[in-house]
Amino acid sequence: MDALRGLAALYVVVSHCRLLTFPGYPANTGPGWHNWLLHGRLAVVLFITLSGFSLAIAPARDGWHLRGALRFSRRRAWRILPPYWAALVFSLAIAATVTPLPLSDLPTARSVVVYGLLMQDFVVAPVPNGAFWSIAVEAGLYFAFPLLLLMRRRAGATATLAAVTVPVIAAGLLHPGLSAAHKSTGFTLELAPLFTLGLITAGILTANDRIRRWPWHWLAALAATPVIMLINVKGSVWTVNHYYWIDLAIGPAIAMLLAAVASQRSSGLMRLLDNRLMRSLGKISFSLYLIHLPIVSIISRRLVAPHVPSGMPAFWTTLILAVPATVVTAWCFAAIFEGPFQQHRTVASLKAATCIRWERCRREIHLRHQELSARYLIPRAPRARRRAGGRAE
Repeated sequence: MDALRGLAALYVVVSHCRLLTFPGYPANTGPGWHNWLLHGRLAVVLFITLSGFSLAIAPARDGWHLRGALRFSRRRAWRILPPYWAALVFSLAIAATVTPLPLSDLPTARSVVVYGLLMQDFVVAPVPNGAFWSIAVEAGLYFAFPLLLLMRRRAGATATLAAVTVPVIAAGLLHPGLSAAHKSTGFTLELAPLFTLGLITAGILTANDRIRRWPWHWLAALAATPVIMLINVKGSVWTVNHYYWIDLAIGPAIAMLLAAVASQRSSGLMRLLDNRLMRSLGKISFSLYLIHLPIVSIISRRLVAPHVPSGMPAFWTTLILAVPATVVTAWCFAAIFEGPFQQHRTVASLKAATCIRWERCRREIHLRHQELSARYLIPRAPRARRRAGGRAE
């Protein structure tokens, strides 16, 4: 699962490298094979579905009980808010002082308040980072998570999914303007069924062997094929204008992919995903998603655009520079703003660990200073005295 997150986040980075190189989105103004780079939005669909799945793993193994909605909310806030707030400060600083970000506006004090409180889906404000829209969507779905678990426990999987999906389909049919084609922010209703679908798919962990032995990876490929063909035939403009339905259509394929990974039926798929490199990428995927856009913007607009010809040379140069830069920066960012909050679940624990680490660093600095003093300063005293004695004679 970590590998899937990491690959999806990396795809978003590559997609934004392409977006900054070739203007005209959603039209594909680059080579034909760039069509598959235009839909970073589908990575968010994977994130949302996978989020519902991951959060439901423990409840699925415990009879779909959450064991404390308040505790769940507190743990989610502790996990999400510190890196998000740090990325918000980083994005505001870059957008205000270095370069404007794509899908964004020049931030104001209103941006700080609205985005700091995760209210960007309900209150209009200049966008400091175009990737932040999905964070508020996911935060809103966290509030619905306890209710969805209750419905799953009381009414079953089919009724739960229908209760969420049918109103969304009806709303899309009655109000075609709900499509997210012309906005980078705002709650998108179709992501609620995808989150619910991920939650229900977590039931594969407690399913009987007969269900777990299904060829889920082949079923996922079969379900994804019509959607991929439709995207290729209709083109990027049509696809972006119909994301509302594309998201819903690709959801079952993503759910089956998650079931395939959870049941470990495909040895080839497991070899691809279950290795050190993929796990490491997955561990920094949240940080990578949060901070990649400012870094890609700086590289594209400040380093590449003034010195490299536009088109494919600019794209490849941006890609070669931006991917390692964003990955390394995300690794450092995650070590500071994610790792400590994952290892320590309370303020007291984090404070105690910080004090211990600071004391250890202070002690090491003191010992190092003593070692250097003993090596370079003390031996000079006898020589100084000898020189003083020689001058006296």
